[in-house]
Amino acid sequence: MLVLKEHGVGSPTLAQPYVERFVGIAAQQNGWPGAAGQYFTTRAPAEAFIAAHEPHYGILSLAAFLGLREKYRLDVIGRVESSLVGGQQYFVVSRSASDTAGCKGKRLASDHTDDPRFVERVIARGAFKLSEFTVIQNQRPLLSLRQVITGKADCALIDDAQLAELAKLEGGGDVKVVWKSRELPAMTLVAFPAAPAAERKKFQESLGGICAGDGQTACGEVGIRSLAVATDREYADLLSAYGK
Repeated sequence: MLVLKEHGVGSPTLAQPYVERFVGIAAQQNGWPGAAGQYFTTRAPAEAFIAAHEPHYGILSLAAFLGLREKYRLDVIGRVESSLVGGQQYFVVSRSASDTAGCKGKRLASDHTDDPRFVERVIARGAFKLSEFTVIQNQRPLLSLRQVITGKADCALIDDAQLAELAKLEGGGDVKVVWKSRELPAMTLVAFPAAPAAERKKFQESLGGICAGDGQTACGEVGIRSLAVATDREYADLLSAYGK
């Protein structure tokens, strides 16, 4: 199993032991000898892992799921209720503008613009296009907020995890939300073609119990509140918006 949490705050090295413990609980309940899990925060190493190990399952952040779904023939098998913020809602913030129109033609900072299709079709839903701004593409999650605070950017596209940090930054009180997206599913549980049908069915049937009892702590350590069965039908609107 691989876990791909894009734009996550924190070190993959610190998260890895918790992922291994979570996979161990799932393996124990489902009879997976030798099961292993790997945590990633970017797609390139996650794709290298897929090519090398042919995983059966993955827990992916929404943009990664939509971007990789067709290439790897991913099937939705579960919904992940997360206790961690990040990727569940997006916001445009500014010190000077009062709406997205006030940001257009100006500098928009973000670390989320690496997938323009996801931003424009799933997050914005027609509210704006990246071509309407001078985009400052960042890698570090809090840099965009600091650029707005210091005037190096006029606006920023951030997610709920970054918004939660805004009040902690000096000068953050001057930055206001001028637009917000609808709420989105943060993480999705998928099956790869390598997962046999019988194994996949048994795993789905066990989802409700993985984060109960002994598994509760392990799930909590990787930010999972609960797991529930889901299918592609429940993602139809998002799949249609993202397109091919």
